[in-house]
Amino acid sequence: MWCAIETFIRKKNMRSLLFAFFSLTISFSYSQQSVPRWKQLASPDTVGIWLQPAQGTPAMPVWGHSKGIIVGLAPLPGPRGLIRIYAPYLGIEFGDVMNFIALEPIPKGSEHRGYSELEKSRLDEGKSGKRFWSSTDSEAISPLNESYPARGIVETVDGEECLTLYVFSEPFDNGANVYVRLRFFESRPYEFEITTHTYGNSVDLDYFVPTATMGNKARLRTLYLKDGQKSSLELWPDYKDIHFTSHAYFPQKDMIRDKNSAVYFIAEPNEKDYGKAVYAPGTTSNWLYWGKPATQYWIKENPDAQLNGLVSGRFTYWASKAPIPGGIAIENFELKTPFKNGDQFIFGITPLSAKQFIKQIEK
Repeated sequence: MWCAIETFIRKKNMRSLLFAFFSLTISFSYSQQSVPRWKQLASPDTVGIWLQPAQGTPAMPVWGHSKGIIVGLAPLPGPRGLIRIYAPYLGIEFGDVMNFIALEPIPKGSEHRGYSELEKSRLDEGKSGKRFWSSTDSEAISPLNESYPARGIVETVDGEECLTLYVFSEPFDNGANVYVRLRFFESRPYEFEITTHTYGNSVDLDYFVPTATMGNKARLRTLYLKDGQKSSLELWPDYKDIHFTSHAYFPQKDMIRDKNSAVYFIAEPNEKDYGKAVYAPGTTSNWLYWGKPATQYWIKENPDAQLNGLVSGRFTYWASKAPIPGGIAIENFELKTPFKNGDQFIFGITPLSAKQFIKQIEK
């Protein structure tokens, strides 16, 4: 009899253990599903002053200054076909994008831009946005596994430590095959260099525009030029549509220059305290901004005479009818110059005000 009772207890305990095991398994599985995919990836390594993707495991595709500007790729939050830009030094959390860089090549003899964010992928059926992948060199013309991003190379360039990586795009609908080299400099924590290239059997290009395409997040409104300021509220005073405005053009002769004749295209918000903003009902959370004000800028050394600064504006946030607090603001912000393979641009987001930044330029 005691044997029968002991057997019954064992079976009951086993059933309890199995029930507990499967409950924990289901709970863990549900928990994993509720965590965004990008948060399940390995966090970046801090190597000296640099952030670089972890190796040997699915990892976050993140590179940059450990205490400065950072870039990332999908699957981090945001649309495909865009380079994410993070600025945690402005008091915003990592994962909260400050701006994006889109790649927009224009073939020779055409006005039709390729749009890395908007075109359908040929590699990933049904998905919008071109697939980007990272590499440590300029030879990765075939797609690499996005789950294992390149580490990037820490090297010395002109006596200064730098972090260098390459970002490739799948081919564009207009026949352009392009990639960019991104380089961060030890002495410049708030900016990085973008060098533009074609690869393989790309069509010839008239232009290859890397454009900062989310100025509405920080509500950029004031451009700083050689002879004064220009506001988005002046550029498009009566615009109330839900689409992009047409581009406003500013020739390089109107831009601020440094002592080496590099030109600066500079934009700043007109708000000093984002906490006072009143958002329209229905404004999605990804547009809310509570960080510090900052100045965003492009630099072009040795500018071509045909270089122009271009901006377009929006009255409502992208893909919504929610008006932007304070009125129309700059959305796309870019330099457009005749394409030369290996052309270099610098993009930055500094915590300095535009006036402080310009004083620094003029020293």
